Amino acid sequence: MALSRADTSTLGRWWWSVDRWTLAALLTLVCFGYVMVLAAAPAVAERIGASSRNMFFIKQVLFLAGAAAVMAGVSLLSPKNVRRLALLGLLGALVLTFATLVIGAEVKGARRWLNIPLLGSLQPSEFLKPCFAVVAAWIIAEAKAAGRKGWMAWAAVLGLYAAVAVVLQRQPDIGMLLVVSSVFFAQVFVAGINMAVVLALGGLGASGLVGAYFVFHHVQRRVDQFLFGEGGASYQVDVALEAFGAGGLMGVGPGEGRMKNVLPDAHADFVYAVVGEEFGLVVCLFILALFAFVVVRGLMRLLAETDLYVILAATGLLTQFGLQAFVNMASSLHLIPTKGMTLPFVSYGGSSVIAIALGMGFLLALTRRRLSRAEEGSAEAGFR
Repeated sequence: MALSRADTSTLGRWWWSVDRWTLAALLTLVCFGYVMVLAAAPAVAERIGASSRNMFFIKQVLFLAGAAAVMAGVSLLSPKNVRRLALLGLLGALVLTFATLVIGAEVKGARRWLNIPLLGSLQPSEFLKPCFAVVAAWIIAEAKAAGRKGWMAWAAVLGLYAAVAVVLQRQPDIGMLLVVSSVFFAQVFVAGINMAVVLALGGLGASGLVGAYFVFHHVQRRVDQFLFGEGGASYQVDVALEAFGAGGLMGVGPGEGRMKNVLPDAHADFVYAVVGEEFGLVVCLFILALFAFVVVRGLMRLLAETDLYVILAATGLLTQFGLQAFVNMASSLHLIPTKGMTLPFVSYGGSSVIAIALGMGFLLALTRRRLSRAEEGSAEAGFR
């Protein structure tokens, strides 16, 4: 039964206040996630000798269903309750991320995962990204509102960023650190901080990237391979580019791709190459357009917003979402050095897909139409 505008139930108020175009785009990406894990995951499971050919597919079905539920549930929250949930999530994720340095499982020289009985592996740093974006936005907004008296709030947000940066550097996860730093820089810039401070932060970030090149061998190797071809081109990138070439304009057809049989991480970091081979350039551009639509639509919704906290939080969430999608697709196309980062909602991964759903739930909640600032403090009223 259709919901009328006169419906004052929680569902009715949610339906007529949420950005349904953004919701539709996100659910379309979730549908692509189902299709692509069905196309790529069985071949990967077979190649690694998994107990079941459909192991990854069954898990991802559950992950994506859970993600859709999380996104819908979180989108019901008021901006105040978004902040509360993000603060709790940030504290929990930060503690668990520090725990990975002590009891985390080491994979390829990095400690990013915790083995949880019955649940499998958990990457808590994934949840740092959306929660940090919201909490940092809240603290920066409070600092701006306090004027010259807000120096303690600025010290708090800088200390929070430093804590997150340290734990990510220790794992190490330079790609995740780059995303978090970009989110923080975007928020500081939008907040209207003195340009000298913005330039100083930008210089600090650039210095950090240069330092990462000299300190971390895997970063140096990937950059050298990308810029100079030293040590030979990456095998995964070579196969990915071959997959895009084989797909052409319309693709070879669903399930007909061959490169996924030899492409490591075909269901995760390089799923975009599988899309290119089996569905072609047209579908690749359509997926790219979906990501661009979510980001641009979100920014346009903020043009009429007056609450600085909402503006900064949504800006951070959109920066994270768009940057993660860009890094994944650009890595597959050899436009940037390779970086293991999932394509939101399309790649396989439990922690990643649930964390992205949490962030998009935050975004949908923050960009809902609100009747008045006084009503924003209620989780169940103030929406139409």
